[in-house]
Amino acid sequence: MSGPDFCPKSRGVRRGTALALVFAGVLAGAAATDCLPRAERGPAALPAAAALGPNEGRPVRDADRTAEEVSRAAARAEADGKSPVRAAEEAVGRSGDRWGAVYDKAQYEQYAASLDGRYTGVGLWVGRTGDGRIEVTRVQSGGPAARAGIEAGDVLRAVDGWATGGQPVTEVVARLRGDAAGSKVAVSLRRGTRDWSRTLDRAVLDTEDVTVQNLSAKAVMIKVAAFTTGSGERVRAAVSRAPKAAGILLDLRGNSGGLVTEATAAASAFLDGGLVATYDVHGKQRALYAAAGQSTARPVVVLIDGGTMSAAELLTGALQDRGRAVTVGSRTFGKGSVQMPTGLAGGSVAELTVGHYRTPAGHGLDGQGITPDVPVTDRPLQHAETVLSGLGGAS
Repeated sequence: MSGPDFCPKSRGVRRGTALALVFAGVLAGAAATDCLPRAERGPAALPAAAALGPNEGRPVRDADRTAEEVSRAAARAEADGKSPVRAAEEAVGRSGDRWGAVYDKAQYEQYAASLDGRYTGVGLWVGRTGDGRIEVTRVQSGGPAARAGIEAGDVLRAVDGWATGGQPVTEVVARLRGDAAGSKVAVSLRRGTRDWSRTLDRAVLDTEDVTVQNLSAKAVMIKVAAFTTGSGERVRAAVSRAPKAAGILLDLRGNSGGLVTEATAAASAFLDGGLVATYDVHGKQRALYAAAGQSTARPVVVLIDGGTMSAAELLTGALQDRGRAVTVGSRTFGKGSVQMPTGLAGGSVAELTVGHYRTPAGHGLDGQGITPDVPVTDRPLQHAETVLSGLGGAS
């Protein structure tokens, strides 16, 4: 399954695909922007300001100069009647910032809405099968797709007449999402031997990034798909509501990252205060701390994989470094560069790299990722439950 992706993509990724990834909020589990506290942003900053993006551990070079050059390029283009977005993209490419990205005004508004846990779409999660078909993997309750009778397991054959077979999931998602709530999209589906079509009205929907499942009387699984607004408090509430004897299986597989402040709030569900991460912005050191007063008695196992990114890695690193959780799965993605926005001509925005994050023990995430305590690729959930049982948190 693919997932919401709010983070800038490598300069090698074509713009259309990158933006499809950026706004693929109907899915769960690709890369997401990681935003700093608003106090760190300064007067020119915009909503959903700073982001983590892979920069292969290289030092940030002349970030201020890059911002100035990108701004000038956009302003010159607008004055000449050309596209400020295209000019800014070319300037970012020349700067060497592989993970810089440029959004026009409407795209940035969608980007901010995604970080707020909202997206415009039809309420479908999709994935590609081994034979290249696009299959519905989940349908959001109460959304347009659910009201039309679409179910998990249905094959999505076409979107507005465009055949989906063999196509990238991100492109399919981009076509489903469209641009505005209230606009229509026609979908063709197959269920068994039956082919059928529906026309859906797009709507503004919640991303449902935190889900809770009671595995047993002694094990509760909390799945976090991305750290959007309010997700940290939802994790805290889920831990608080869990039976006293239950351990927590925190599933961060495929977690696309998100707001750093929300990942820090989630850390506060498991840590009684203390350091969560350090980071630098333009060479100045900063730190993030968990809230005090939380119980640290519950056993915790964190499930991770190669799709665990950014803020999800920050949370994983904090719990692992501080001995608060056992991590199970495979090495995480390795995304730890800090990005901040620069407002450009015409209301467009450039996200540019300005620093890096580190775990409490000082380990850099960028290009490295996190190695699990218990590396497994086969049946990771079952292994995680076994580990939790050994810690006293499962039957």
